[in-house]
Amino acid sequence: MPKTPPVAAPPAAETLSFEAAVAELDAIVAAMESGSLPLEESLAAYKRGAELVRAAQARLSTAEQQIRILEDGMLKPFEVSASRAGAGEADT
Repeated sequence: MPKTPPVAAPPAAETLSFEAAVAELDAIVAAMESGSLPLEESLAAYKRGAELVRAAQARLSTAEQQIRILEDGMLKPFEVSASRAGAGEADT
C-alpha cells in the first residue's frame, strides 16, 4: 500500500497576521456551514477556529494598547467634522 505524504500542519495561529487569521477563520466557517465536513474534521476545524479567534483578539488588544500609548493613555471618541459629514450629501 503506498504511503500518503504527511499533511503539513498549519502555521501557529499566534504567528499569523490579523488579516491572515480572519481569512482562515472565514474559510473554516464556510466549510463548517456547508455541512460537508465529517465529524472529526469538524471538531478539528472548530479547535483551529478557536485558536484563530484567540490570536486575532490578541492582535486587536495589542493594537488597542498601542493606540492608548499614542493617545497618551486616553482613547478619544471619533468625531466627524461638519465639513466631512456633509461631503457625501448633494447640495439642493
